[in-house]
This record gives sequence, structure tokens and C-alpha cells, in this order.
Amino acid sequence: MKDVDETSRHLRLLTETIAAVNSSLDLHEVLELVARKVADALGTDACFVYLYDEGSGELVLRATHGSRVEEMTRTPRMRPGEGITGTAAAERAPVMIAAQAHLDPRFKLFPNLPEDEYESILAVPILAREKLEGALNVRTRDPRTFTGAEMELLVAIASQVAQTIEHAKLYAAAQRRVVELEALARISEAVSESLYLEESLEAIVKTTMESLHATGAALVLEDGKVAWPEGRAGEHAVRLPLRWKGRRIGELVCDRDTPFSDDDRALLEAIAHHAAVALEHGRALMRGVLAQEIHHRVKNNLQSVASLLRLQARAENVDPRKALQESVNRILAIAAVHEVLTEHREDDVDIAELVDRLRAMLVQGLVSGKDVSAELAPVSLGGQQATALALVFTELFQNALEHGGGRVSIALGRRDGEVALTIADDGEGMHGDGDGTGLSIVRALVRDELRGSLDLRDESGLRAEVVFPA
Repeated sequence: MKDVDETSRHLRLLTETIAAVNSSLDLHEVLELVARKVADALGTDACFVYLYDEGSGELVLRATHGSRVEEMTRTPRMRPGEGITGTAAAERAPVMIAAQAHLDPRFKLFPNLPEDEYESILAVPILAREKLEGALNVRTRDPRTFTGAEMELLVAIASQVAQTIEHAKLYAAAQRRVVELEALARISEAVSESLYLEESLEAIVKTTMESLHATGAALVLEDGKVAWPEGRAGEHAVRLPLRWKGRRIGELVCDRDTPFSDDDRALLEAIAHHAAVALEHGRALMRGVLAQEIHHRVKNNLQSVASLLRLQARAENVDPRKALQESVNRILAIAAVHEVLTEHREDDVDIAELVDRLRAMLVQGLVSGKDVSAELAPVSLGGQQATALALVFTELFQNALEHGGGRVSIALGRRDGEVALTIADDGEGMHGDGDGTGLSIVRALVRDELRGSLDLRDESGLRAEVVFPA
């Protein structure tokens, strides 16, 4: 009768334990339930549940009940065959020690796991169709001899738990896959929708951090430039190359305080592939936009040159050689703007640098030297404004060199939110009414392109000042 009652009780405990652990598909929750329910079912003081990591070939402690792992230390792990629990896993059979388990030669001590305070231990493997999924053990502080029925109960529980663990692993893998697909979908969307490379790279880095729970991430381009660094460095780092058609075009860097799993690395490889596509896609788009912008600028400047030549052709009583030289200087002024834009690869032009180049170019043709001084403050303008100002400066400075005295001064700066360019000489001042071809060009450019004003004054020579909004 007693045996019937014990069998009935064990069957009830088995049913209750399996029902409990099957109530969730979250692997961490399942393992915590296993530890608690197994300890309760057998009336033990503690239970330790290990999972088998196929990658490292180790049993890793994943859940405990009745005792805990001290924090700030490594997670206990052992290979099958190590320790009493590892022996049960390796031999695929229960191992029971009734007293002084810590004195058994197979006992493996972990500094952060207080197992030596327990007298007895019963360890069994967790097997799913002979495949090792892990191992678990129960312990008591007082000596205890586990009966054959109790050992059979724990083996039966472990066998059913193996199926639950397998399902939970599959669920966890599916969840990871969903996270991966969502991350890659966000990256693909950012790459396809954004017209700007910077936006695509920023989205990739931020998505990498969110998906991998990383402390930091960055994309490093082949020239060593770091694009969109986010967060901070961690204890562990993964660096993956970005490759396009066999050529390395950059690197994806990801940092984390916890180690990266094989699944994490697989996701990072997929992100690196998308990053390479985004990088090349963005560059191709930029090259197309840049080519279009260059064609647009060239067309506009050629139209400007044609207009200047027509204006010059309509002028009467003009020395052809002098007119040709003036036209050459105007074309060179436009070329100087393109040169600065190309050298710096920016949309804005440093006007101080441009004016200094034009000054040096125009002074070269002088037979007798003149004293030219310049005070040039940093001023940046867009390409169209810079071209107009280059032509204005060329006309005014050329006029000062030809008709001024021995000294010419140039000043460039900002004044009350506006840009001011002043060219003054110590010559005889303005000749005539100032309606020559050169000044006609200057007035038209200042009025129509710069939206500013031109002021000409006789002040011990001619002082020309152009003021326009920046």
C-alpha cells in the first residue's frame, strides 16, 4: 500500500512539474521553473540546472533554486565528465552521493557557488532522444540516500524537461530570427528611402546597437574616417569587413560588455552586408548628383561667359587686344571658383582664398610692380554667389591696377550681417561717368546676382565698395 501511495505521489509530482514547465516558452523562465519545481517535488534544499552549449562543448549553469551564484564572477561551467554533474552528463546516467559529496574526488569546486555546504547530491542528465541538452542536480544540507523511485522520478522529470527545453530553444531561436529580420528590414528601408548617405549610415549604426544590445557601434570607411560612432567601447568587440564585389570598402565595429554568440555574429555579418550596399548605393547616388550639379554649374558659367562676350562685342572704340585680355581674365575668374570647389570638395567657397588667388593671377601680368595690400577676413559663399563676386573683384581690381596709382588696397569682411568688399587706389579717381563695359558688368552682377549695392567714391583715388547680404 505504501509503494502504491509513493508511486501515486511521484506521478502527481511528475504531472505537476511538467505542467508547470510547459506553461511557458521563455527559456529563462522555463529553467527557473524547473529548478523550483524539481526541488519542491523531491523536497531538497537546492536544485542546479545546467544547459549544454554545443558551441563551447560545456555545461553552463543557467538556473538555481535554494542557492545563488555570487555576482561579479564568471558563470560556472564544466565539460561533460568534469564534476559530479558533468559525470552524470557524460555517462548518460544518474549519479548519487548520500553524504560528504564535496569530498568525492569527482567534485568540482566553483569559488562563487557554495556547493560544499551540501551533504548529498543526486545528478541526472537532461536528454532529448539521446541528445544531451544539459544536466541537473538536487542537493540537501543533511545526509540523504535517494531511493530508486526518487531517482527514477528525477530521470523522468529530466526527460520531459528536455523536450520543453528543446521547444524553448526553438522559440528563442525564432524570436531571435524575428529580431534579426526586423533589424534588417529597418536597415533596408533606411537604405532604400534615404537620399543621403549620412542618414543611411546613422540608421545602420543605431539599429545595430538596438538589435545587439550593444554599448557602442561605428562604421569605419576605407580612408579611416569613422562614420556615425555611437555609444562607448565595451569589454568585447567584433569587427567585420564591409565588402563590395570583393573589394574592402570599410568596417563595421560593434562593442558590448557581454560576449557575442554565433547568432550575434551572423546578424552582424548580415548588417555588414547591408551597410556595404548602403555605402556603395549612397556613393553612386552622390556621384550622380555631383555630376548633375557640375553639369549645371558648367552650363550656367558658359552662359555667363557668352553673355560677357556679347556685352564686350557691343562696346565701341575698344582695343581688340585689351578686350580679349579682359575676357580671358573673366573666364579665369570663373575657373578659379571651380578650382576652389574641386580642391575642397565642398559646396561653399572660401572667398578670402579665392580673392587672394585672383589677386596673384592679375598682378602677374604687370610690367611695373605695384604695392598691393590685402586684409581678408574669412567669408564663405555658395558657388553661384562666389562666381559673381569673383567677376566683380576681377573687374574692379583690374581697373585699379590699370588706372590707379602705385598703391592698391583690398579689404574683405563682414559688417552687420553683410559682406563688404572694398578696393581702393591712390590714382586720379574716376574717369568719365563710369559707364564702361567693365563697370556695367559689375553693376549688373551686384544688382542681379549678389542683391547688393555698389558705391564708387573719389577719396584720394577711387574707392569701390560692394556690400551684399551673405
